[in-house]
Amino acid sequence: MTAVVEGEVARGQLIVLRAKTLADAEQDYAWRRDAELAAFDAARPYSGRLSEYKAILSDELAYPSPYRRTLAAEDTDGRHIGNVMYYNIDYQRREAEIGVTIGLREYWGRGYGTDLVRTFVAHIFEALRLERVYLKTLDWNLRAQRCFEKAGFRQYGASRRGEYSFVLMECRRQAISDDDEA
Repeated sequence: MTAVVEGEVARGQLIVLRAKTLADAEQDYAWRRDAELAAFDAARPYSGRLSEYKAILSDELAYPSPYRRTLAAEDTDGRHIGNVMYYNIDYQRREAEIGVTIGLREYWGRGYGTDLVRTFVAHIFEALRLERVYLKTLDWNLRAQRCFEKAGFRQYGASRRGEYSFVLMECRRQAISDDDEA
């Protein structure tokens, strides 16, 4: 029997996506301060205090944006393992950018990322009626690129920002539908 998860949004084979809560703040704060995880985002680790981070999360929960949303990812035992988000949503063009973080290293390379991305993209296509989801990942992050490819993404370009080089990838609703029919 499958346990009901409070705030559940979508469920994959290995993960459950649920609404964020203030109880996620300490774990998220630790991940945002982690230099290795920040490097995957071409960012600096968060340098603020936990109280400041909690205030930011509290505001995001109290005043959600229709153009951006973050969800928590749990394993099927209820352990918070990461987060996914969509942002830069364009309702006219029916597309959005996504970001993915699996913060617990023991879940890396074990299929959780692929299941997380597949589940999240299917949810976005269904719930938001989008036609295209895209992302950028650092050119050296081959593990992430393989994960995204397994989840249905294809490379469509490259870009640079300062010292960073990115691979641009996209997934279209039609490609997912075609895979389901095959």
